[in-house]
Amino acid sequence: MKIYLQADKIFIANKAIDFRKSLDGLCALISEDIQENPAEGIYIFYNRSRNRLKIIGRHNNGFIMIYKRLDEGKFFVEQNNDKVHINRQQLDWLLLGANWKLLSESKCKFHTYL
Repeated sequence: MKIYLQADKIFIANKAIDFRKSLDGLCALISEDIQENPAEGIYIFYNRSRNRLKIIGRHNNGFIMIYKRLDEGKFFVEQNNDKVHINRQQLDWLLLGANWKLLSESKCKFHTYL
């Protein structure tokens, strides 16, 4: 099964969330805490252990929530005070459980030598 979410903005939450929150609870969190419109982006939330993600996005005529749990290891996310904006490639790396920041930096360095 393939589901494509398209958005110009992809954000990672700046802190771990209570994973009992449902789709509506997370949309409220996006509106109130992140101060963004839930329909205008893809929003990634993580648990305290950083081994689970919930992703909220708009798909055609409604919202969709994707839940991912790693069998081993942790997702590369970190708490900070700012919203973290990533691109599509970084999202793919994050979902694989890879260190998307490190891959992004090495990719940039690689391209500067071409």
